[in-house]
Amino acid sequence: MASRIPANSVDHVGSLKRPPELVQAWRDWEAGKLPFEALHEIQNKMITQAVALQERLGLPIVSDGEFRRGGWSRGFLNAVDGFEFRASKLTFRNDQGVSTASPAPVASAKIKRKHPIVTGDFNFLKSVAHNRVKVTMPTPSHMHFGQFKEAMDRKVYPSDDAYWDDMVAVFQQEMKEVYDAGCRYLQLDEVPLALLCDKNIRALATSEGDDPDRLVYLYINVLNRAIANRPADLTIGMHVCRGNMEGLWMGDGGYAPIADALFNRSDVDAFLLEYDSPRAGDFAPLKYLPAGKRAYLGIVSTKNPEIESLDALMRRIEDAQRYAPMDRLGICPQCGFSSAAMSKFAILPSKVTVDIQTLKIERLVEAGTKAWGNA
Repeated sequence: MASRIPANSVDHVGSLKRPPELVQAWRDWEAGKLPFEALHEIQNKMITQAVALQERLGLPIVSDGEFRRGGWSRGFLNAVDGFEFRASKLTFRNDQGVSTASPAPVASAKIKRKHPIVTGDFNFLKSVAHNRVKVTMPTPSHMHFGQFKEAMDRKVYPSDDAYWDDMVAVFQQEMKEVYDAGCRYLQLDEVPLALLCDKNIRALATSEGDDPDRLVYLYINVLNRAIANRPADLTIGMHVCRGNMEGLWMGDGGYAPIADALFNRSDVDAFLLEYDSPRAGDFAPLKYLPAGKRAYLGIVSTKNPEIESLDALMRRIEDAQRYAPMDRLGICPQCGFSSAAMSKFAILPSKVTVDIQTLKIERLVEAGTKAWGNA
């Protein structure tokens, strides 16, 4: 049986810049000017083109760009009953003093999957791709962190255990269906664990009556329960992100506070780690990365429009080797290129254009090929 550990040295997080035609179609659909069937056809066309571009650029694993979603987690929230989306106790910000509310889900009714989350996305993606494909979903923690004790209506969920039981059931049902459809690589996008590296957010969690270290173990435990029954040949990747929305972010701090638990307790095969700025800390936490798992270094920025030089990327890869061997490492962008997408909370235009995205992916593949011999 093939190993679940990805053999490729290069990966990307999933979302891609939306073409103007797709953005306009989405806005027209939201305004009631375009029927859903017409939007769906435009999405199909744009996804087909995006897959062809990724394959032409040499990416060994391709996605649908998350072109069917208004934002990185919206596919899940639109497919699962029980959630409302509200501004949370967290904020997005940048170094220029700009800030805006960070939205987060609240369970106001019983959680139940009303239709497939990514299985339909996968079916179309595999029909137009030649390379290996993956689909992406948020981790269970996203549906809890940010609202803290107010993450669920206590009249609906008096017990946290009942809430997590329902959440786990949603994930297991989706995982079975997408696997049966042929999916062999599922990526789960994790934000709260990375935010629990930030001393200010840890203090906020404490002030809200939570223990930050308890939350780390809780979120990893629930994730492990959600994927506990996965087939032996289903690769699970985890993107670990400090929040990204058109150049804004939520958290600071290296991975040290969570590294041991993250790498050794999470039952996943690959980690796509944000490493594009000093806010993410150094590579020392990679010393906890065990054999049998792979960590992709997110050293190509989707926030900064400057194209990273090949020499700079090679130096960073060499630095990471001080803590983990090359066969446990790879490279990727630090986040998706368009994780905010259609969000009303995205208050700044992105500095990264479609053309810059292409140049960054080309550089990513070039660096991976030079460092590991192939992408």
